[in-house]
Amino acid sequence: MATAVKAPAQDGGTDVGVIQKESVVVRFAGDSGDGMQLTGGQFTLSTALAGNDLATFPDFPAEIRAPQGTLFGVSAFQINFGSTRIETAGDQPDVLIAMNPAALKTNLPQLRKGGLIIADTGEFGERNLKKAHYEANPLEDGSLDPWQLLAFDISKQTLESVKPFGLGNKDALRCKNMWTLGLALWMFGRDREPLIDWLKNKFSKDEVLRDANIAALNAGHAYGETAELSGPLKQFRLAPADAAPGLYRTITGADAIALGLVAGAQLSGLPMFFGGYPITPASAILHSLTKMREFDVTTFQAEDEIAAIGATIGAAWAGHLAVTSSSGPGIALKSEAMGLAVMTELPLVIVNSQRGGPSTGLPTKTEQSDLYQAVYGRNGDTPMPVIASRSPADCFEVTIEACRLAVQFMTPVMLLTDGYIANAAEPWRVPDMTDFEPFPVQFHTEVPAEGTKFNPFLRDPETLKRVWVKPGTPGLMHRIGGIEKSYATGNIDYSAENHQRMTDTRKAKIDGIANFIPDQVVEVGKDHGPLVVVGWGSTYGPIRQAVDLVRSKGHDVAHVHIRHLWPFPKNLGELLKRYDRILVPEMNTGQLKTLLRDQFLVDAKPLNKVSGQPFRIAEIEAAILGMLNQ
Repeated sequence: MATAVKAPAQDGGTDVGVIQKESVVVRFAGDSGDGMQLTGGQFTLSTALAGNDLATFPDFPAEIRAPQGTLFGVSAFQINFGSTRIETAGDQPDVLIAMNPAALKTNLPQLRKGGLIIADTGEFGERNLKKAHYEANPLEDGSLDPWQLLAFDISKQTLESVKPFGLGNKDALRCKNMWTLGLALWMFGRDREPLIDWLKNKFSKDEVLRDANIAALNAGHAYGETAELSGPLKQFRLAPADAAPGLYRTITGADAIALGLVAGAQLSGLPMFFGGYPITPASAILHSLTKMREFDVTTFQAEDEIAAIGATIGAAWAGHLAVTSSSGPGIALKSEAMGLAVMTELPLVIVNSQRGGPSTGLPTKTEQSDLYQAVYGRNGDTPMPVIASRSPADCFEVTIEACRLAVQFMTPVMLLTDGYIANAAEPWRVPDMTDFEPFPVQFHTEVPAEGTKFNPFLRDPETLKRVWVKPGTPGLMHRIGGIEKSYATGNIDYSAENHQRMTDTRKAKIDGIANFIPDQVVEVGKDHGPLVVVGWGSTYGPIRQAVDLVRSKGHDVAHVHIRHLWPFPKNLGELLKRYDRILVPEMNTGQLKTLLRDQFLVDAKPLNKVSGQPFRIAEIEAAILGMLNQ
């Protein structure tokens, strides 16, 4: 519960009420050109430095160049932070900072009743109101009475703060996000100095823009300190979160994957090659890896998806840890080459940052859209392991695991994230790499006896993986391809018996991975009971929070989260059958539910959401209570 206390006067201003809270959800919203993602990112940095736990949700518009002031061009950044463990970006914002009418209209339905709206009156003119389909000014007509409203002319305040620097009106107004950020820093007791240092570095080549943005930041902060305002302008105080000792940084899912790939390459003893087509939700991985060339990383920006994976297969053939990435539509284009990688039994890591819908669908919105595609979405019987991350920080370890599976079983591996995981941020404790067990690759170098030919499909009897030979190794010249080959020699073989054997062998190799991955564990609750909630990927946070809430009310419910999605952990089926009911929340129409029903003949019930938005905790909590009360 929040409590109001009196704080000392702020630098000559009035006494201001201070709200003590365990957690707060703040959403910045404006046009895609208003710098909301940058503002949210820098506020996240200041929050991390303050020692709070946090989770973020960047919500990009699909129409990046949408007309200014329109509903479909609104960009938002939400952050949930506090002194307690934070698992999600929050159900409903406590504070909405709306830079224009469109931002207000688009985001108001999510704001909790009684929450605070901070609005820029300078943008609520007739033209912008019309673009947002308002018949009257909501700041004046009483429609916002269920909320607290703090409305003032941020645009005018910004122009005044940067007037000494001689900027044109357009460039001056671009500083609004820094003015707003300054106010937010004051509201939550954040230090400005790290942000000022960041601005100095960002605009190091343009002193005017540097000084103008710093002035706007300071002016917004000063406004909070000195404004003679009654009512909703208050400060919030949140104690630092308890955390294990160590070095921490904020990290996005994309950055964690990039670091995990470098770590995987180091643990395998291989150079890394990354081939990607850049215009996808996975582009940030390529951007991060281009800065890591000192770790023997080669990046290749291809002209299309097929070229990207083709080059990646070539790199695997040459003895690299080979990686490519895309989202669902790009993965579809890569599918034939993925079949080639399965057929030739070469190790690849394929990152799929899932986005909403078929085709290009909702390119900036989150969805667990591609589990069917990952498991089944190729011609013929083309099995490959599938693994999924549950959060931005979790991407690091999951990526290392994907690298391990690829090289230890000579197979492509698909790593699933989504738009929420890739773009969101959370604190990450930088690990001690000595805690990770290396999995060094041993290339085959043994020359066959005189008079015999080398067989590139010699297999390890335990794992069924074939040998890996670097091209150019003396005495081991060989060729491989996408046409079915003889089990014994690797030569082309169309015979029915051989095809059956090779198909069964490739399947058995992937199925056997279940013997080399951890057994499924129960995250929360008992390993039996009336109800288990099963999730995968980014549903972890809201499921965990919902299960904890229901358990706090005295109900017996458990939470199982699946990391290895194909093959499943070998104990998963037996574990699920110990529960009376199974609920599977997914941001799709029931893909994991179908797999569980198919593999284990259990009566899994779906809870589906396909809106381009993450689950709210309340949605899953209601579904759990509904099933318990049946």
